[in-house]
Amino acid sequence: MASFLDTNVLVYAVDASVPRKRAAALAILEDEARHLVVSAQVLEEFYWTVTRKLRPPMPADEAQAMVRELTRAADVVAVDASLVEDAIDLVQRTPLALWDAAIVIAAERGGCRELLTEDLNDGQEIEGVLVRDPFMGT
Repeated sequence: MASFLDTNVLVYAVDASVPRKRAAALAILEDEARHLVVSAQVLEEFYWTVTRKLRPPMPADEAQAMVRELTRAADVVAVDASLVEDAIDLVQRTPLALWDAAIVIAAERGGCRELLTEDLNDGQEIEGVLVRDPFMGT
């Protein structure tokens, strides 16, 4: 099954300050049976977050290397004008924020049945994509 990873999954994989969430994120990334999908938006958010918001911040060259590794390990959905238009349409039909709608549309375009994130409601289905919070209970 294809799983779309939101930024928080990737950030927790390198954030030592939250060991339970880190372990859960690493288990997802190391699961060879799981087909991983991200978007260009997720990769950008990951780089920005780990180099600016983590304490201590990840060195920029390490973050860049991880982004490169992710582009080899996962399918990457491009963010183009069509995706933005579809995300805006979704925003107009739901209470989602634009950036969350863009993640949902990217997951759908990536052929994902599930979206792994802590930012939306676990069990919620949006545009045929099931939201799963992989950190629930951690």
